[in-house]
Amino acid sequence: MPSRSSPKMDGSGVRVRLKVHYGGDILITSVDAATTFDELCEEVRDMCRLRQEYPLTLKWVDSEGDPCTVSSQMELEEAFRLACQPKCEGLVIHGE
Repeated sequence: MPSRSSPKMDGSGVRVRLKVHYGGDILITSVDAATTFDELCEEVRDMCRLRQEYPLTLKWVDSEGDPCTVSSQMELEEAFRLACQPKCEGLVIHGE
C-alpha cells in the first residue's frame, strides 16, 4: 500500500478515496490527487447520474465534523491535501 504521508499533487499516482453522499445513497470511488475541480464535478455528476446543467454544490467534512464547501481548485487542493494525511480515510463529499 503506498504511503500517504507526503502526497505529490502533480498526478504522480496518489489516489484520494471519495465517499459521496447523495439522495440517501453512499457511493465510493477514488480519484487521482491531481484531479481538477471541474473533473471532480463531472465525476460526481456521473456517479449520481445528474445532468450536466444540474447545479451542484460540493461539501466535504473535515476532521472536526464541520462541512466545508468546495467551489474552487484551491479549495479542492486543500481538501485533497488534508484527505491524504496519515490516519485519514479519504474525503467524504456531500452533494446538494
